[in-house]
Amino acid sequence: MELSAVGPRILIIDDDARLGEAVARHLARAGYAVEQATNGTSGLERFATLGPDLVLLDVVMPGRDGWEICRRLREQSEVPIIMLTARDAETDKVMGLRLGADDYLGKPFGLKELEARVEAVLRRSRRGPGTSGDGSPLYDDGYLRLERGSKQVYRDGHCLDLTATERRLLFTLVEQADQVLSNSQILRQAWGGEYENASDYVKLYVWRLRQKLEPDPAKPRYLRTERGLGYRFVPQPPVGA
Repeated sequence: MELSAVGPRILIIDDDARLGEAVARHLARAGYAVEQATNGTSGLERFATLGPDLVLLDVVMPGRDGWEICRRLREQSEVPIIMLTARDAETDKVMGLRLGADDYLGKPFGLKELEARVEAVLRRSRRGPGTSGDGSPLYDDGYLRLERGSKQVYRDGHCLDLTATERRLLFTLVEQADQVLSNSQILRQAWGGEYENASDYVKLYVWRLRQKLEPDPAKPRYLRTERGLGYRFVPQPPVGA
């Protein structure tokens, strides 16, 4: 099913065709261009041809489930992903966010609530981290480098594959280096006011960033936990200094 519009493109991958159609019609009325796939395989095919701005992805599907599809999408794209599932257990939320999903919504959900989440995630991905500045790096110690203009992040000379949410979280912490930011401060700045009480998002995304940029994620040098307070980015001495 495809509903034409001129707004951002959204791909729904959900084997519940009736729910998918209801979501598609609601989002189309809100100005989005929506396409629907009813299984993981067709969802990957539609993704390749559509190039959507956001994916709504069900977890429980026959054949390729949402976890596998999320992994596949993250291998090839930073597109924002919102997981949809009737399994609202904490372990499922952790799994989805660790795989790189940007948000998680348990079924049943209200269409207005879903629309608000879509707007928030798209706003966050469009807004982009950092400031343009004069072309100099935001941070560079010879091992870790953050570019202001391109918003790229390099570890030991290699460009890191970060999602929009990971990138925004990292830039938020680096822009306020050596300052302890509480979970609520991080959520307001990197996610938006709608997520002010979702402290588990911060913990999981800090974990994901540590896996990607720390020399030893178990002993982080850059992204430090200040117990009972929040998190802090700690600049390191230049390599070779």
